[in-house]
Amino acid sequence: VRGLGLSLVHVIVRALLGVALMQWPLQGSILRWLGLAVVILAAVVWAGIDGIRDRKAYPDPDDGEDLTMRWLAAGAVTGIVAGFLTWLVDTLTAIPIGVKSLLFELTSGAAFTVLLVFLPAMAAVTAGRFFAGRGEKTDESDRTAARQQREPATVASAPAADLAWRNDDAPTEV
Repeated sequence: VRGLGLSLVHVIVRALLGVALMQWPLQGSILRWLGLAVVILAAVVWAGIDGIRDRKAYPDPDDGEDLTMRWLAAGAVTGIVAGFLTWLVDTLTAIPIGVKSLLFELTSGAAFTVLLVFLPAMAAVTAGRFFAGRGEKTDESDRTAARQQREPATVASAPAADLAWRNDDAPTEV
């Protein structure tokens, strides 16, 4: 779903960019940067929401979903589908997208699009997880209890004898 949604964003931005360049040819640099920013912003917003949802669903950082592979797959789908669709739109319609060839769009263009989606998405997932988990201070005992529920045989509570190292005769500050 992420890959198809971002493919749609990518194709629409390229089509609008083609039309805008026909209208304002001297503003090409600004328009290209604006189109690039829109595609990156779409990936950042969607991935940030994923990161926030993941941290709220799994407060313990060790339990979260593997969003890295999910966003890598989304980037790959976006690159291939958007490359094919832009080539198709350029071939079948009068919209001047500026496509090179189908081979270029499915290889070099797709590789660039994968990076264009994946790298900002990973930064946004990290930021989303950080900001969602920032307000929740979890106690270490809560984490230990959660781990004991997951893996009861691997986490054992410390026996009282292990706490004998404390020096109870030491003066305490008041």
